[in-house]
Amino acid sequence: MENTVQTNNEVLFHVEKGIGHILLNRPKALNALSLYMVDEIGKKLAEWEHNPSVSLVLIEGAGEKGLCAGGDMRSFYDKRDDNVEEYALQFFSIEYKMNLALHRYTKPVLAYMNGIVMGGGIGVSIFASDRVVTERSKLSMPEMNIGFFPDVGGSYFLNQMPGQMGRYLALTAHLFNGADAIYLGAADYYIQSEQWTELKNDVQIEDWTQVGNREQISAKLTEILTKYGTANLPESPLAKVQDKVDRHFNHHSVADILASLERSAAEGDEWAAETAKTLREKSPISMAVALEQLVRGKGMMAADCFRMEMNMSMHFMHSHDFYEGVRSVLVDKDRNPSWNPATIQEVKQEHVEVFFKNPWEGGQHPLADES
Repeated sequence: MENTVQTNNEVLFHVEKGIGHILLNRPKALNALSLYMVDEIGKKLAEWEHNPSVSLVLIEGAGEKGLCAGGDMRSFYDKRDDNVEEYALQFFSIEYKMNLALHRYTKPVLAYMNGIVMGGGIGVSIFASDRVVTERSKLSMPEMNIGFFPDVGGSYFLNQMPGQMGRYLALTAHLFNGADAIYLGAADYYIQSEQWTELKNDVQIEDWTQVGNREQISAKLTEILTKYGTANLPESPLAKVQDKVDRHFNHHSVADILASLERSAAEGDEWAAETAKTLREKSPISMAVALEQLVRGKGMMAADCFRMEMNMSMHFMHSHDFYEGVRSVLVDKDRNPSWNPATIQEVKQEHVEVFFKNPWEGGQHPLADES
């Protein structure tokens, strides 16, 4: 393993003046997360948490395009006939443990969510204590586009958002901006991207090992971030449609959500018509499973959400629509998937229930030790 650490530069780490730096370093792949990356980040977070020379952690992505476009989902498609379950078990258990470690980290974590931040990219940043977005931030949970489900803790953090906005973002895979992220509670500070160098400079000048305890470190970091952040926050486009989202996405079935949207569309509501059209393009089984996921996740502790998502991930390795979705978006790129079942009316509750069964019933769950 030592050789891998020395030769693989997909993620870079260094410690300076009490800051543990994590740089996602696959700019040509939009910093998509490989198994190696999530494993190394998880190990480094564990090491730094007990290291007195690290007072805070800073996460950013290499290149101009963004923090991270998500997990490397193409890898599952490529391994679909080659013991994909073993690979999936390793990938998701390691990734989810890393996400959970961020959620309960005992030291401040500063995440720079500039540019593209999607799927696994949200998982590696949304649980940070201090999250910075910009005018260039483009965020989404795009899993519905590939017949998957909003994982990396989506059951937890999507349910923290205002009203039914989490359901809307999960089912539509809607792309939202930095101002939206602040409104949704998915980020804390909004800056102009050109300010980042100066802001980071201000953070790096400080010797954080000399600042004091956790509260004092947090207070000092807040002081620096507040100097730059959220002074000229634009209006959130999502805030303007909150009432519509709450009205239509309050239903407990996708068929009822669609019917509600179509009634408003028939009365001339263009937003409702566009939203209904978007939903009809997604995998019916994936939408039904994702809605059930959010219904079940409401009120759950984060660790329980991740255990549920671990079960779901393994069942999706046997889902026709997952491989068909990856094929249509990431392999052939024809954007013309053939879903099965083809319509939401054909999806039965028993089809949905299968995704939530514990594959390790009677044995040791991979996330059993996480609390």
